[in-house]
Amino acid sequence: MILTQILAKKVRISALRMVHQAKASHIGSALSIADILAVLYGNVMNFDSSNQNLNTRDRFILSKGHACVAVYAILAEMGFISTDDLETYGEDFSCLMNHISHKVNGVEFSTGSLGHGLSFGVGKALASKNRNEKWRTFVVMSDGELDEGSNWETLMFASHNKLNNLTAIIDYNKLQSLDSISKTLGLEPLVDKLNAFGCMVCEIDGHNHQDILTALSKASLDKPLVIVAHTIKGKGVSFMENRVEWHYKNPNDEQLAIALRELEVSDA
Repeated sequence: MILTQILAKKVRISALRMVHQAKASHIGSALSIADILAVLYGNVMNFDSSNQNLNTRDRFILSKGHACVAVYAILAEMGFISTDDLETYGEDFSCLMNHISHKVNGVEFSTGSLGHGLSFGVGKALASKNRNEKWRTFVVMSDGELDEGSNWETLMFASHNKLNNLTAIIDYNKLQSLDSISKTLGLEPLVDKLNAFGCMVCEIDGHNHQDILTALSKASLDKPLVIVAHTIKGKGVSFMENRVEWHYKNPNDEQLAIALRELEVSDA
């Protein structure tokens, strides 16, 4: 897992630099999914960065579109886009918008309004199944967007249609927008609810790469897989971890330097 750990660190470094340069938001949300993305792209998904339209590719959907810098960073590491492209993030007329955009090579679907990504992913999974094709669909969701009823309707549909080629990964960092999940609209008992909706459910440490890989490798004959990944918002940067304000704040020059030092960047 050493290679995916290195990959996750690179994603965090690039995400921090992009958000700092653009004076943008949502760095905490991006840092919490870096490990998940590293394992998905580094060890699990089938894709060809030289042919983004490869029919047999696995489909990845970022439902929490505000965490786009983490995906842009992983796409650069995988060769879909160049590292120079990352420097344009958030600029006028750049394809690298502040919410993830399908105009970027390797991005399947633009998201921003929460609650849409899983529905789109289920449509993809159903199409694959109906065509007797073998590719899989992976959707990374936020915990906060589970407040949206569309997600629960979608889970019922996925279960009813036995979409075992669908994997939803919930980034359960316990913070949303301006407050905690528990104070906004409590989700517990989340695992019991997901089981009741007919899903195969796996609960993991969302920063443990072996746990992530093991969960993503689980197979079911007749159920969609939902992974409840317990994560830390702002993971990797001490003063951002578990701090709700880093949903919207961006680091100033001094904070960026401290963050990069914590991630052991030689040129910090």
